[in-house]
Amino acid sequence: MTSASDSSLNPRDRPKRANDWRLLSRLIPYINQNKRLLILPLALLLPLSIANALQPILIGQAISLIRQEPTVWFLQDKTLQTGLHLLVLLLLVTVAIRLLLDGWQSYLVQRVGQRITASIRSDLFEHVTSLAVRFFDRTPVGRLITRLTSDVDALGDVFSTGAVGIFSDLFSILVVTVFMFMLQWRLALMLVLMLIPITGLIIYFQQQYRKANYRAREELSQLNSTLQENISGIAVVQLFRRESFNAELFRTTNQRYIKAVDQTIFHDSAVSATLEWIALVAIGGVLWLGGILVLDETLTFGDLASFILFAQKLFDPLRQFADKFTAIQAGFTAIERINDLLSEPVEIRDPEGERGREGAREQGSQKSEVRSQKSEVRSRESRGIQLSDFRRQPVRDLKSKIQNPQAPSPSIRPPQAGAIHFNHVWLAYKTDDYVLQDLNFTIRAGEKVAIVGPTGAGKSSIIRLLSRLYEVSRGEVLLDGIDIRNLPQAELRRRMAMILQDGFLFAGDVKSNISLGEDYPLEAIQAAAEQTNIAPFIEQLPEGYETVLRQRGANLSGGQKQLLAFARATIRNPDILILDEATANLDVGTEALIQEALERLLVNRTAIIIAHRLSTIRNVDRILVLKQGRLVEQGSHEELIRLGGLYSSLYRLQMLGA
Repeated sequence: MTSASDSSLNPRDRPKRANDWRLLSRLIPYINQNKRLLILPLALLLPLSIANALQPILIGQAISLIRQEPTVWFLQDKTLQTGLHLLVLLLLVTVAIRLLLDGWQSYLVQRVGQRITASIRSDLFEHVTSLAVRFFDRTPVGRLITRLTSDVDALGDVFSTGAVGIFSDLFSILVVTVFMFMLQWRLALMLVLMLIPITGLIIYFQQQYRKANYRAREELSQLNSTLQENISGIAVVQLFRRESFNAELFRTTNQRYIKAVDQTIFHDSAVSATLEWIALVAIGGVLWLGGILVLDETLTFGDLASFILFAQKLFDPLRQFADKFTAIQAGFTAIERINDLLSEPVEIRDPEGERGREGAREQGSQKSEVRSQKSEVRSRESRGIQLSDFRRQPVRDLKSKIQNPQAPSPSIRPPQAGAIHFNHVWLAYKTDDYVLQDLNFTIRAGEKVAIVGPTGAGKSSIIRLLSRLYEVSRGEVLLDGIDIRNLPQAELRRRMAMILQDGFLFAGDVKSNISLGEDYPLEAIQAAAEQTNIAPFIEQLPEGYETVLRQRGANLSGGQKQLLAFARATIRNPDILILDEATANLDVGTEALIQEALERLLVNRTAIIIAHRLSTIRNVDRILVLKQGRLVEQGSHEELIRLGGLYSSLYRLQMLGA
């Protein structure tokens, strides 16, 4: 479990809030992707707003017609019955327009909003998975989950119910205002002047709402982090009887979240209450000034009734505007938080320029070769030659005959691939706190090398640098004479396979956990399983290779998961095989199966083995001994024993313990 604080996402360490328009500029590309879908919803604003503004006028004209006051031109010379029938018909038309077009517009807008939300979520996920492991070391998982779910959903509300909705309300207010001025400019001016202070008040409350909403979302992130931490470490929680203690910690975090949410509710309610009060004042003002104008015979009763309805029509969009503005402010909060994450730099990038273009051309030629291989396989099948005929061949041969779109063509690899050179390498996870210091060594292609040393000596850090999960602080790491920073990450990691102490399995079937998304045929997967001695176990499963595994392979033993990890490495036919305590937690029987598989797997490839049990590495070509991040000894097992240094001491201590 981790309690690390997320410095990059912590509001206390977050840079000053960006300008709202600058934040909105991050969304423009997503809007442009769907601008064609927005044309129709925006076009519907005009008939909807006009229909909305005509309703008070039609009702006012009906009153004027009944009172025999002056009416508009199309009602002149009409009888009372005919005029009322015409007004009712027009009123029904406006109602029908709003009923039909309002729902249609809402559907279209929400559809666009969902598409934009999905695009943002996908881009955010892609960006997060591109970040260096260093970022995840300091960022709680719960915070990231909140960014990808709750914050993106809040941002989606900006599009589905907020942005276009606010534009619609503003347009409706504008149309109503125009009709009011056409009808009676004094009353219209009074209502418009009343909008100025209420608008300022709304903006103030919304700014306070936004601040409170940011605090609430930060507390929600902490709540999710606490929940994720306790679920991930549930075994430790229960074994050490921390249920009550952790429940109290969760309750405290939950109370902070509720308190923050209460602040957002207060400011949101303040806006609604203010608007209700102002709407009543507006109607009272219309009755006062309108009454004076009626007495002066400059305004008819029908027009006064129209203005009373106009006052409601003017403030109804304002109420909706305020509600949507709340969603907009929540969306701005989400944009800020998502922007913080999207602004996190991608520390480890692929090379650019001519090398990148050459890599793209090579990849294109490889895909063409793969397509030709697929055609050859289909041709063989049509001639009665089955893929099972290939199963007797080693996986290395299988891959050259069948299908691996990710693997480079053998023609572009060096004859002796897998030579590694650490050239005066330094690594610091924190500034000036070096865990590796001036490492300088070479591993020849095809050589089997073990890395040993006390806990914290930097053994795993070497592997992280070689696979480029971290960048070197100083120096360079060379693969076949090329700085790994000049190699595309996909190519670098295709050339190596890593087997860790705890093999991670995904939810899915056995087959997909071996192929990991690459397009290997079933025959190649079966051949890899046979090479690693796991085929008998898989065939005993209820559905064989189609058997579904639970999350993290919970329905398999540790040894079975580790055997799957070896099959996963075997099918990729790597130049370099890395074993990081791969057999540390296995029983004797499973370890014997893996050792037998290793004898086949290590042939003709470079191997780096990290092991605490020194008895398992006696037969490697060379042993590198680390202490406090420095290379202090190297040589074969016998040479290091004769040397009588650190390795000899560690070995004798383990033998004494045994």
